[in-house]
Amino acid sequence: MNISEILTPERIVIDLAAASKVQLLHRFSESASGALGIDESEIFRALSNRENLGSTGIGEGIAIPHAPMRGIAAPFILFVRLKKPIDFESIDDVPVDIVSFLLTPTEGNASHLNVLAAIARKLRSPETLRSIRAASEPEEVYLALLDEGHAAATE
Repeated sequence: MNISEILTPERIVIDLAAASKVQLLHRFSESASGALGIDESEIFRALSNRENLGSTGIGEGIAIPHAPMRGIAAPFILFVRLKKPIDFESIDDVPVDIVSFLLTPTEGNASHLNVLAAIARKLRSPETLRSIRAASEPEEVYLALLDEGHAAATE
């Protein structure tokens, strides 16, 4: 699955301020609730339950909080670059500044794994990460995610 199938520049936020992991999860839950028509507390509970299993901070300043969600027909993603890194209890203890939130339908677990794998693959590229961290507009982040940083890095 390509990221372009589920992510649009409108779902990319740069320089978001959040003081903590919990505050960030609440802010995403609020945004997703408005977009999906699902109760904010239900989204927050699903993400918190997933985080309680182990942090979704995968290292190098990246986190991919994710959870299956009843009531949605397709994956919902919101990509955030934080203004200042926050502690996310990541596997390498590096504070997180790049967060890709993902909600997936409860049916079709394989698509959930495919989406997670596609995001993780893109974020493994040092060029992509440099481009995302240097971007001044959501569209630049979007291009970096689609092209592994080459389009945004050539400016």
